[in-house]
Amino acid sequence: MRRAWIGLALGLAQAAAGVRVAARLVRTARGAKIAPRDQAAPGERVTVIVPVLNERARVGPCLTGLIAQPKEVAEILVVDGGSTDGTQRFVTAFAARDHRLRLVDAGAAPPGENGKAFGLQVGLDRADPASGWIWTVDADVRPVPTLARSLLARARETSAASVSVAPSLLLSGRAEAVVHPALLTTLVYRFGIPGRTTRRLDEVQANGQCALYRRAPLERSGGFRAARRSVCEDVTVARALAANGYAVGFHETGGLVSVAMYDGWREAWDNWPRSLPLRDRYAGWWGWVGLAEIALAQALPLPLLATLACQRGRSGPLRALVVVNGALTAMRLGVLAGTARAYPARPWTYWLSPLADLPAAIQLWRSALRRRHEWRGRVVVRADRKDVA
Repeated sequence: MRRAWIGLALGLAQAAAGVRVAARLVRTARGAKIAPRDQAAPGERVTVIVPVLNERARVGPCLTGLIAQPKEVAEILVVDGGSTDGTQRFVTAFAARDHRLRLVDAGAAPPGENGKAFGLQVGLDRADPASGWIWTVDADVRPVPTLARSLLARARETSAASVSVAPSLLLSGRAEAVVHPALLTTLVYRFGIPGRTTRRLDEVQANGQCALYRRAPLERSGGFRAARRSVCEDVTVARALAANGYAVGFHETGGLVSVAMYDGWREAWDNWPRSLPLRDRYAGWWGWVGLAEIALAQALPLPLLATLACQRGRSGPLRALVVVNGALTAMRLGVLAGTARAYPARPWTYWLSPLADLPAAIQLWRSALRRRHEWRGRVVVRADRKDVA
């Protein structure tokens, strides 16, 4: 009897979490995408900042796409954080193709600080004063030639201080096709489907892999220094903008940009959960609620269904638990079908990714409870609200 009532309490908690997630998905289902634009934007000047650290093997396609951008892109600063693999030599040689491209040697970040945020701030400090826009692009990003104008058009239409994108995702193989979508779904459950502009901290989504900023609001909000003690620097910068009253947009692009994030499933598993909990000095109680929703509505349904299917003579509360978890599993499969568009070349193992939901949730909780993180051999200590930002 006691087990039955525990099951009832769990089912009620799962049902509440599922209703919240479902409502969020419905509310964000008709989000706007960034449409391809190729109209000139007279008078606009964009500085691109590409932070790199040992990216010799990956940065080539990114730079090829950037030098194909139109004249609105006034300069492309590749900011190196201390590469030892020949990245600096490669970028210097590549710069001969386009006068807008130049290398900036930032050196290593101060101990305990986010190296990417440090490099981005160095780039912002070196940017042409005439540039009214700052566009951050990671080395693994592959932009099409119309991307800059498309981002500018969206930012001007919405008056957003920042516009970042949910790109097409390129997977390394079958194993990553199981792990990566499970991790991505944790974002969808907590924040909904990309496609809106918001000023609410609890709704802010951002992706620093490809983000366009209005320079003046960015600098008024502390620039990239605002994220120097963050493990999710892109979200922290966007939250700093929202905290100062600026609108922040996050949208799908429908193929305007693609990203090859990781070289294999293990790299994705070890590294992405570092930032996915989105814990920073701006995070409130709603961050923990979101993580609880992942555990209750995404991670537990399949294991519970499998466990309950083996039991006979289930009581009423346990039968209700089966119904709740069946409904949550159906919702998860619907989300799986929806996120398929993010993976243009997905192996068949993509459809097995819900099996990784429980370990993915555990990884996120572990990361959320840690302040000290490591990225590429460098330690970052996350700042909380009590810390000086």
